[in-house]
Amino acid sequence: MTPHHSYRRNAGRPGRGRKRLFLTAFALLAAGFGLAPLDATPASAAPNLIANPGLETLDAQGEFPECFEKSGWGDNDYTYTVTDDAHSGARALRVDLTRRADGDRKAMMLENACAPQVTEGHQYDLSLWYKSTSPDVAMTLFRHDKTAGWVFWADLNTLPQSAAYARTEVRTPVIPPNTDQITWGAALYGVGSLTTDDYAMVDATVVPEPPADPCEGKGPECKGQWTVQSAQSPVRAIHSVLLHTGKVLLIAGSGNDRDAFAAGTFKSSVLDPVTGRYTDIPTPSDFFCAGHVQLPDGRVLVVGGNKDYASVDGTVGYKGLRTSYVFDPKLNKYLKVNDMLAGHWYPSATALGNGDVLSLGGLGEDAAGTVVNEHFSYAQNKWLPMGEAKQAWSFWGLYPAMILLQDGRLFYSGSHTFGVGLPGTGASVYDYEKGTITDVPGLRKKDERDQSASLLLPPAQDQKVLTAGGGNHTVSPDAHRLVDLIDLKAASPQYVPGPDLPQGRYKDGTFQKGAEGKVYLSAVILPDGKVLETGGALHTYREDPVFEASMYDPATNTFQPGLAADPVPRTYHSSSTLLPDGRVLSVGDNPGDGSFEQRVSIYKPPYFFKGARPKIMSVASQNWAYGSAQRITVDRPVVKASLIRPAAVTHSSDPNQRLVDLPMTVNGNTVDLSLTSNPNLAPPGWYMLSVVDAKGVPSVSKWVRIGPQGQVAAQRVQSYADELAAAPRTPGRAGHGDHGKKGPKAGVKLPEGYDGCDHAYGEVSACVPWKFPAKVPAADRCAWLKAKGYGVLDVRRDRHGLDRNKDGRACGKGDFRKG
Repeated sequence: MTPHHSYRRNAGRPGRGRKRLFLTAFALLAAGFGLAPLDATPASAAPNLIANPGLETLDAQGEFPECFEKSGWGDNDYTYTVTDDAHSGARALRVDLTRRADGDRKAMMLENACAPQVTEGHQYDLSLWYKSTSPDVAMTLFRHDKTAGWVFWADLNTLPQSAAYARTEVRTPVIPPNTDQITWGAALYGVGSLTTDDYAMVDATVVPEPPADPCEGKGPECKGQWTVQSAQSPVRAIHSVLLHTGKVLLIAGSGNDRDAFAAGTFKSSVLDPVTGRYTDIPTPSDFFCAGHVQLPDGRVLVVGGNKDYASVDGTVGYKGLRTSYVFDPKLNKYLKVNDMLAGHWYPSATALGNGDVLSLGGLGEDAAGTVVNEHFSYAQNKWLPMGEAKQAWSFWGLYPAMILLQDGRLFYSGSHTFGVGLPGTGASVYDYEKGTITDVPGLRKKDERDQSASLLLPPAQDQKVLTAGGGNHTVSPDAHRLVDLIDLKAASPQYVPGPDLPQGRYKDGTFQKGAEGKVYLSAVILPDGKVLETGGALHTYREDPVFEASMYDPATNTFQPGLAADPVPRTYHSSSTLLPDGRVLSVGDNPGDGSFEQRVSIYKPPYFFKGARPKIMSVASQNWAYGSAQRITVDRPVVKASLIRPAAVTHSSDPNQRLVDLPMTVNGNTVDLSLTSNPNLAPPGWYMLSVVDAKGVPSVSKWVRIGPQGQVAAQRVQSYADELAAAPRTPGRAGHGDHGKKGPKAGVKLPEGYDGCDHAYGEVSACVPWKFPAKVPAADRCAWLKAKGYGVLDVRRDRHGLDRNKDGRACGKGDFRKG
């Protein structure tokens, strides 16, 4: 067979069919997954929305069931057979795969008038009878977008192998805006046979649709509520990591304090957000600006950190550590693992579908940009040696946002820290296994995405990424408010403009205007499927905080502006973290004068003020295998359930943040949740499970562990971004392409001022702007700095003319404009 890359169709049957509605009432058989059967027969029969549900009527050629088609993609050998081995009636449909390199084959409704009509905001119960000789079968769903046409939506559940006919049922997510039809069926993606019959689809919207959001006032039910905690953080919290215990690991290391580094004073603390208590943790090395990520067992891998601060004359930059540790929440202790291949300061850390971690970028032991990839093996609990860790010898920048995609590739969103973007378009797809890097177009102002916010939008199954805000003071004085979106399921994905960031006010009460936006902003996925955007500043040299928060809704692609704003400024070295009870923790602020904000704020989103919250009464198992169904009970009807990966965030960056949708099978207050069989959608580890009611109010989360070691299923991957694979660009440097066989390459020297700061004034940790705002005349720069909290500064090189009397002290008494 010749591979055919498309979302779903390989050989369709275009015959127009008559719609015939059938009333169905089936007793639900056990669908496997180790669960007892649910009594899912509706209280009253609802119309079956499927035309020709029993496959009894054949098309005009008499060869294939009317209103159904042969569909699929990939390199495989297959046959379709109309068989008399039916569950009921005279006919059923059988698909056989005798060889498979990739892809799948499906039996689904035609994408024409035969496809069932749906209503936005409703949910539908989909069911069919099947038997299969393969465990690799998934119920898959497509939707018709009124603008974009037919698009893949989601795999709803995985069907266990069954020699006899069994019935499976699953509820769709809420039908999103702009959707008028769906089509669905069972996909076979492993060698074997699949026979299906008696399809049914009924409207399951049994609760009233929620009214339009009435918020027009200023109450917390509209804006949420911030509370500044009475106890300050005992450490300069530059990094925050949510542990599966519900506590938060706050990492400072030396905390951007040169004196603390010289004294070897490195700090971490664990905050219990329920009691407000802190526990100091002995910290063996300077984890200031390290990378971090949760491992599948709940330990936290800490990647590199600060080997040395920049030299006092600013000619030598910061240096990265090769050392690495894991933090064990059970022991409240850091434990050393083996050293990495190179040093890393500001590295990324991305969890892979097999539980391993890939770390890229940052500065090395020589203060140059690191081009060495690091691969941590979870099974071996160690960093792999050269030759096993695959190399592209490409410099990815500092804290590059590397997001794991559903097929195992990595998406570099363009978000980074310091300096301009990478060569090319500024965003790309990196195939770590093949060593190819492919540019992705469309990102606006790619060289002004320093500490922008990027995240995989909820749900992860949609494979859409949002990149918001950012700046770069070496390029432009002010941060911008651009938001760009990309659908990575498209055949040729590219960024498209989204709605601009809402604007806020400055410390003096004046409001932003024109194109003024934010850098250092945080974006936090909430359990209701929306994204809280908060914090930030106008300038990348850590000044002019912006007091503003908004709520982004992926379903409508809109921001709700005017939420309550954190009363504490949150600029450089700030972070925000979702807590298991649905609150958001915000910490940190490190202005250019070297001070550090140690007040802690907690935000209650509006859903806290919209009535009682649904409750998860029980969870049958805390350990979830890929492709399984998991039973929970709730105290009232709910419309959706999801898993959220706990945060590990610093510098506006958490590339592992994601919400995974859990399709439901519902019987009253008993709900079976279907976990994806693809570990790339939900890398193994601990997640927060929550449910949401029809009013959009989420429950408090329960902790579950996905894919413990040894429980990784055969992954189910949908074809997408096919055209990207056709034209990869050559990675990085001379000697590329050896995939790690020749040893490390030299790093990339970063230009002076890459971080937007001129370190030739005062302490190296101080940040005098590399470029002053155009509205500040040269003679008034000292007055401007004084107003920002800067004092007298030693001068090693006076680029800005701040030492007017040439006494070696900038902005001293004789350096201000007179009169």
